[in-house]
Amino acid sequence: MKEKLKIDIVSDVVCPWCTIGYKRLNKAITELNLQDQIEIEWQPFELNPNMPAEGQKLQEHILEKYGTTVEQYKASQKAMADAGAELDFAFNYFDSMRMVNTFDAHILLEYAKDFDKQTELKMRLTTAFFSEQKDVSKHEVLKEALLDVGLNADEALAKLEDADIRNQIKSKQGYWQEMGVSSVPTIVFNRTSAVTGAQPVDVFKKVLKDMLASPNVE
Repeated sequence: MKEKLKIDIVSDVVCPWCTIGYKRLNKAITELNLQDQIEIEWQPFELNPNMPAEGQKLQEHILEKYGTTVEQYKASQKAMADAGAELDFAFNYFDSMRMVNTFDAHILLEYAKDFDKQTELKMRLTTAFFSEQKDVSKHEVLKEALLDVGLNADEALAKLEDADIRNQIKSKQGYWQEMGVSSVPTIVFNRTSAVTGAQPVDVFKKVLKDMLASPNVE
């Protein structure tokens, strides 16, 4: 029996290109009929680790962080919305949208891994933020997402108060930063090669074929 190709996706819940990148990768996997040969694990990365609890207005945040103009900001949102629409994902940007702190979401994604629900929860959270205009730093929103994917919400939310688990997530973030990950999505194949950004489906297909043909995948 062939060993599965391990794919680590380093990303953040509030990263639009991470969602687009995963959707394109998943489309490549599906079109190549490789679902049974792939194992995906989501790895934590905070776009804004110092974001305060109250968050920051998204437009103000993007202009301040990247030095873009309002016109560039609007054009970028349209490009993301168009890319999402091609993949049946809705980016519903709105004027009062806020960038939020995502550390708690990463703790819950780690919890979900033990139940093979990581991808399901990841997509539920990113849908809540981008499509449903919800604040994924709020515990009531996180609880709703946990319940939606069939997880024990009370047990999961209790992990948010566990200092050891919080340190574990910080250590994981540090590991990937030490590996050179400075932007997301970064998609790592068998921890031997990586692709950054939301690449086209055909690029992911080529990488998948090359990796599965490698003698390291037996």
